[in-house]
Formats: sequence, C-alpha cells, structure tokens
Amino acid sequence: MTDKARHYADARRRPQARQLRRRRYWRWLLLPALICAFLLVAMRWITPPTTAFMLAWRIQHEQRPDWRWRPLGQISSQLALAVVAAEDQQFPNHWGFDMGAIRSAMKDRERGRSRRGASTISQQVAKNMFLWSEPSWLRKGLEAGLTPSLELAWGKRRLLEVYLNVAEFGDGIYGAEAAAQQFFGVSASALSRRQAAQLAALLPNPKRRLVSSPSRAQRARVAWIEEQMVALGGTDYLTTCCLHP
Repeated sequence: MTDKARHYADARRRPQARQLRRRRYWRWLLLPALICAFLLVAMRWITPPTTAFMLAWRIQHEQRPDWRWRPLGQISSQLALAVVAAEDQQFPNHWGFDMGAIRSAMKDRERGRSRRGASTISQQVAKNMFLWSEPSWLRKGLEAGLTPSLELAWGKRRLLEVYLNVAEFGDGIYGAEAAAQQFFGVSASALSRRQAAQLAALLPNPKRRLVSSPSRAQRARVAWIEEQMVALGGTDYLTTCCLHP
C-alpha cells in the first residue's frame, strides 16, 4: 500500500474510532444512571437499610441511632397530619416545591427579615435520604434534581411514609416509632393529636427543642400546629393523597 493510500485509509478510520470512543463513553455514563434509577424506583417498595443522615450520625458517634421502621398504616394519622400542618401544608397539591412559600421566603430575605423556611417534605426526604446536612449550592442543586424524581417514582403516600420514618426527632432518634417510644412510652400508632403536635413542633431542628421541657415559644408552636390541624379539616385532608379513608 502506498503512502497516499495508507493516508486515506487512516483518515477513514479516524471518524470510526472517535465514534466508537463516544459510544463507550456514553455507555459508561448510562449504566450507572440506569442502576441508580432502578434502585430509586425499587425503594418505593423496599425498606431502606439506612439514610445518609443516619449513616453520618452513626460514624460520628460510633453507635447505631434509635430507629425502628413502621409502615404508614402503623403510624398515627394524627402525626401524619401534624407534620404536614407544621412543615408543608401544600404537600398534597405541589409537585415537590411550594412556589408560594419560596416567593414568600425571597420577599422576607429582601426585607431583611429572618428567612422563612420553604423546604417541602419532599425536599427534606431527598436531603435526609441521599445527601448531607451542610448547606451548599451543590447540595441544593442535587436536591432540586432528586425531589421531582422522588415525586414521580414514589408518589405522595410513599414520600410521607419515608419522611415519618427518617425525620430526626432528637439526637440519634429517627422516625415516628423511636420518638413515640422515647418521649411518650407508646407506639407510633397510639399517638394522640396533642402528642403528634408536640413531635411535629420539634421539626426541623430537634436538637434545640425538647418535649419534656418546652420553651414558651415551643408551647405556642404546639398550639399553633393543633389549630392548623383543625383548620385543614383533620385527617381527611390527607385522604386523597396519602391516607386510606
């Protein structure tokens, strides 16, 4: 083969080689993405063995946190309503983000007021399950991508079930069952409206609030949560999205 012919043959091979490298590159990117998507969907039915937050706590304290998973049907509907009333009243209606709360938070920030919380239950599940506690733009970006994916893959009922099971109610106390046993000596299914409001009032900062010795502000928050539970229409408010009638 002459040098000229070899040159033309090499020229023909180069685009083919680049195309092959591109295919391999996308294959290595696509495979992990498909695995992650499969695991995300599977967790709609599979009980998670732990969460990112619990794993971090366990590493820091070198012991297991107090955590006992319970299906949503074994958790008091009063607690389900209480956390929605306290944390995310638009939970049955939004697609992962409460745009009204976000706009209010932005206005408060512009006016120099203390920042209003705008994080939904769906966002908190994404963060607690898969991310980390320290705020950063990276975490916010990942959270923004995960939240609608969880809404689509899990649905409202599963999101609420996971939230009630992974929310931190005290130092190393995760989920409704552990909190109910720890603070009231009852199972999560037996929580009254007042007890549910007391637990919901611990969120989202349970390490600064105590059920046993609540501050005046905390007692006022408990009363406000109970008022909101009634104003929302009781547990019927969650029947269409999450709770069986």
